[in-house]
Amino acid sequence: MRNAGLGGWPHRRARMAPKRKALTFQDVSLTYEELDDRTTRLARRLEELGVRHGDRVAYLGPNHPSFAETMFAAHLLGAVFVPLNFRLTPAEINYQLADSGARVLVHAASHVVPHERAISLDGYEEWLAGGSADRLDVPVGIDDPALILYTSGTTGRPKGAVLSHANLLWNTFNLMVGVDIASDEVALVAAPLLHVAALAQTLLPTFVKGGHSVLTPRWDVDECVTLIERYGVTWLFGVSTMYADLAASPRWLDADVSSLRVLLCGGASVPDAVIHAYQDAGLVFCQGYGLTETAPGATFLEAADSVRKAGSAGPPVFLGDLRLADTGEIELQGPNITPGYWNDPVATAAAFTPDGWFRTGDIGRVDADGHLHVVDRLKDMYISGGENVYPAEVENAIADHPDVAEVAVVGVPDERWGEVGRAFVRPRDGVELDVAGLRAFLVTRLAKYKVPVHFEVVSSLPRTGSGKVLKPALRRLPLVS
Repeated sequence: MRNAGLGGWPHRRARMAPKRKALTFQDVSLTYEELDDRTTRLARRLEELGVRHGDRVAYLGPNHPSFAETMFAAHLLGAVFVPLNFRLTPAEINYQLADSGARVLVHAASHVVPHERAISLDGYEEWLAGGSADRLDVPVGIDDPALILYTSGTTGRPKGAVLSHANLLWNTFNLMVGVDIASDEVALVAAPLLHVAALAQTLLPTFVKGGHSVLTPRWDVDECVTLIERYGVTWLFGVSTMYADLAASPRWLDADVSSLRVLLCGGASVPDAVIHAYQDAGLVFCQGYGLTETAPGATFLEAADSVRKAGSAGPPVFLGDLRLADTGEIELQGPNITPGYWNDPVATAAAFTPDGWFRTGDIGRVDADGHLHVVDRLKDMYISGGENVYPAEVENAIADHPDVAEVAVVGVPDERWGEVGRAFVRPRDGVELDVAGLRAFLVTRLAKYKVPVHFEVVSSLPRTGSGKVLKPALRRLPLVS
């Protein structure tokens, strides 16, 4: 087999464990043998549409087996897979389709945008079944581009981060060093596969080991508990808000979660209260740090240290290195790092230091054990009365209050201090938050200049497609008082 990339994975796995379950969606399962056949037929269909080595194939829709099939089929042909965020507006999606130059778009019937070669999941099964089962053997190099993943685009146009097959392979290796993944794993994939964390930290490592991935089209707390119990889920990945919602669910208290071995969390800082909610229940809660551009794992807190170093993002991954710039910015190096941005040499050059380290835009500190603590985004820090304030630290303190479900803090202009904090707080369900009491709670935990001047009680927080709080949107909101 001349395909050194991800496209060869279904066949390689099918040779080893043809009858094992590979994917389950809404109680319908595919074995590795069936997935191999379907991927081959889909690749032949894409070939009929003119897809060749280096072309781009886009996908638009929630989690579904066709996402994995389209990705592997594109990679069988040496094409580049472009997962699009189904939460974006048609204008935003059209920009990414045009920027990537996608030759084919596979899309859910509920997410339709104009494209000359669009394949709807409505007729997908018949169309796929008509493809030839003749095996392909297109040469694909390990350093060929595999994915174009568009960043959230919180400022300006989103950039297309390119990840090579090698980036994804080395990330899989790093994750498997950090987590003792077994061949009988059952992974719950509830976070969107269009983001690299769910794909590369859950689906791909499970696939390599011949495990079973249970896909859900969206995050739903009750459905999550049901699937854990029904399939004996052994591990899952989620972002902080997903775990906060799960811990607050009445169903969680009585759920049978005895099958769970590891909970992985990433994407944003995790409040200590959320971490301890799972650790106190006897579960292993492991955090990591990374970005889309790092495929995504850059550091990882292994199970052995998950209690002792709770709140830390762990040391650098096995094949990766980390350093801090004079500003405190985290800089990274390793075989999992993006080669750059699609058709954007200026952004690519700006992302790397002169000696080749990737600039993350995040501020961190490294403790005596070599573990990374992510302080905040470089651009989120604000200066109040000459003192640097890192919103993540303030958010962590606020989240410790028993009446708080989640919080986001931003800096806003102030005539006297230059900038002060503005906290957007979502209370726990059924709780009427006492802002004065919350302020008094913080005064004993934070220096006075770190305590926000403005507090606003909200029912929800705006988020990017990957679940991160959209702080630029909060900064633009006029002050209530």
